[in-house]
Amino acid sequence: MKVAVLGAGAIGAYVGAALHRGGAEVHLIARGEHLKAIREAGVRVLSPRGDFTAHPHATDDPAEVGTVDHIFLGLKANSYAAAGHLVSPLLHESTTIIAAQNGIPWWYFHGLKGPYQGHRIQSVDPDGTVTAVLPLERAIGCVVYAATEIERPGVIRHLEGTRFSIGEPSGELTGRCGEFSAAMTDGGLKCPVEQDLRKDIWIKLMGNIAFNPISALARATMAGICRHDGARELVVAMMRETVDVARRVGCDPGISIERRLRGAEKAGEHKTSTLQDLEKGKPLELDVLLAAVVELADLTGAEVPTLRAIHAVSDLLSESLDPVGARSTPD
Repeated sequence: MKVAVLGAGAIGAYVGAALHRGGAEVHLIARGEHLKAIREAGVRVLSPRGDFTAHPHATDDPAEVGTVDHIFLGLKANSYAAAGHLVSPLLHESTTIIAAQNGIPWWYFHGLKGPYQGHRIQSVDPDGTVTAVLPLERAIGCVVYAATEIERPGVIRHLEGTRFSIGEPSGELTGRCGEFSAAMTDGGLKCPVEQDLRKDIWIKLMGNIAFNPISALARATMAGICRHDGARELVVAMMRETVDVARRVGCDPGISIERRLRGAEKAGEHKTSTLQDLEKGKPLELDVLLAAVVELADLTGAEVPTLRAIHAVSDLLSESLDPVGARSTPD
């Protein structure tokens, strides 16, 4: 099995190293000092489960790789529309695209029976620009339950979690999902194939939609937000509104807000990816988290005043950081 990891950052390089260790043919597509270090010494993974080093092929040119069976997409969602030149050299007639994405994916209503089947979410897929690059029929969903960081170029610190849940938008159990799941398992990761991946999407989003923007606005860790009574109440209100929207589009997350909060508290003094991006001066990946759910609220008639307020101020923060066109620049 031949896999390209497009966007071999903290999560991508970790997955690529694990797949390579399990016997897959892996090609990491990265850039800068990180790419240079990987070429020289491989990917060094530091993990409480045991350290290891993998030496997959690494490049900044997808044309050098050629077509692959699976693309594991580690780019930020706000760079998908501009990634066509990176994706197209990797595609053959049955190549899948497995996007390790937080929030609402561009394929959300693809294959979903009901009143919104085929609906395009403008904030996620503006004017179809993402679908043009990442065709719906190639999409396999992926929800990441692992925390990693780049400790230094070429060195990945694995903090916790090894589960990468995947699933078809249609809910079918397909051979292509089974093949990728088996390769991930061979590499030491958990990769269950879910018939209802949207449930996983909403469970994770309950936390992301609240903690990510608040952490950036307040420069606070997840534990710090939970300790502050007012901020905790704000998180609860945002989660409650999010669950209402999820149910209106046909998905009940099936988890209590208090349980979701307890899970977030266990993260401790963890900086969300949005806060880390803010500190690094990178564009904030909030459209798929906040804007998409507000758009779905408009679609379904849900009342989401708290989400709208936080979306307004976080969007203002994003605009103050992002020069024109920055949101469409690949990581």
